[in-house]
Amino acid sequence: MSRAPEKLRAWAEVDLGSLERNLASIRAALPPYLKYIAVVKADAYGHGMPAVATRLMRGGADMFAVANLAEAAALREIGTGWPILLLSAVLPSEDRDLVTYQATPTVSGYEEVERFGRLGEQQGKPFHVHLKVDTGMGRLGIWHDEALALYQAIVAHPHLSLEGIYTHFSSADVDNAYTVAQRDLFVRTLERFPGLDPSKVLIHADNSGGLETFPRTGIFRGVRIGLLQYGVGPYPRSLLGSAKVYPVFSFHARVGLVKSLPEGASVSYGRSYTLKRRSQLAVLTAGYGDGVPTTLSNRGVVLIRGQRCPIIGRVTMDQTIVDVTDLDGAVAPGELATLVGQQGDERITVVEFSRMSGQVPWEVFCGVTKRVERLYKTDTAV
Repeated sequence: MSRAPEKLRAWAEVDLGSLERNLASIRAALPPYLKYIAVVKADAYGHGMPAVATRLMRGGADMFAVANLAEAAALREIGTGWPILLLSAVLPSEDRDLVTYQATPTVSGYEEVERFGRLGEQQGKPFHVHLKVDTGMGRLGIWHDEALALYQAIVAHPHLSLEGIYTHFSSADVDNAYTVAQRDLFVRTLERFPGLDPSKVLIHADNSGGLETFPRTGIFRGVRIGLLQYGVGPYPRSLLGSAKVYPVFSFHARVGLVKSLPEGASVSYGRSYTLKRRSQLAVLTAGYGDGVPTTLSNRGVVLIRGQRCPIIGRVTMDQTIVDVTDLDGAVAPGELATLVGQQGDERITVVEFSRMSGQVPWEVFCGVTKRVERLYKTDTAV
């Protein structure tokens, strides 16, 4: 641990040993021909890129994916031997930095072909790119009906080298049928590409959710692993259904104040909760300024002494109020309150927290703010 948690008002614990164990478990469940593309965008999903990327490098990740060049630059400060794929569009003003940080951009249109081609010409060798095909996400990528011509423009360009082709599934975690349709459309699109050799071009489509529909054979040679490596369990029927993963992230605060209020008293802004009995309330030292979403108001729970205590009233910027009336004995300031994680036999998982708050797990991780210090457990994993 970097600091003693008893001196902190709110903190997140990141178990780097579990992270490395997860990577090893995922690796063991994947066919050996698949490259492990570790997704570490958004500060490694809020876990902290430097510590996380260092462990993933040590654990054997083949390459990394980030959102932008600032993240690529941070990753290059950690290690220089790994390919870095940029998943978002590159601004024209950033083009030269692609060379500086040895980052591979995504091509979605002809204007990017010309821009990145100039970089290759300037450095005197072909510039590596990945082509993205839009099969139904409606975000980055060339629409699948128009992909053939863009593919031909890239392979014909004297200063570009096509390193990879990929797509993105829009509903892999909720709609298998649509994911299968997207996958089939992607494969049919690639079958129209003359001269495409899947053994020489990295073809990838899947994130952790998409692996539920992953074919055991075919042209795919890489998978983008995000949530799964951070301990959010696999879909049982997926390619990685047998992979055992361990929670990496937990989120904690302290009881700052305990007070008693009478029946009929209202609680917090907007008077959205009225006490139905005399109650003992604990005011926690974390609020939405730390990553406790206001959508948990009057519906979330936290763990104190290994028991679930309901959040009552509106979550405020710096504090959250919970009802501790039913706990045995008096609660005292300084006691531990767990928002995500385990106490005794009780656990609030990231998935449960996301459902209570009406978020997705990615949002939960990224929503824990910078004023919440990350404490790293650095035990040896394997």
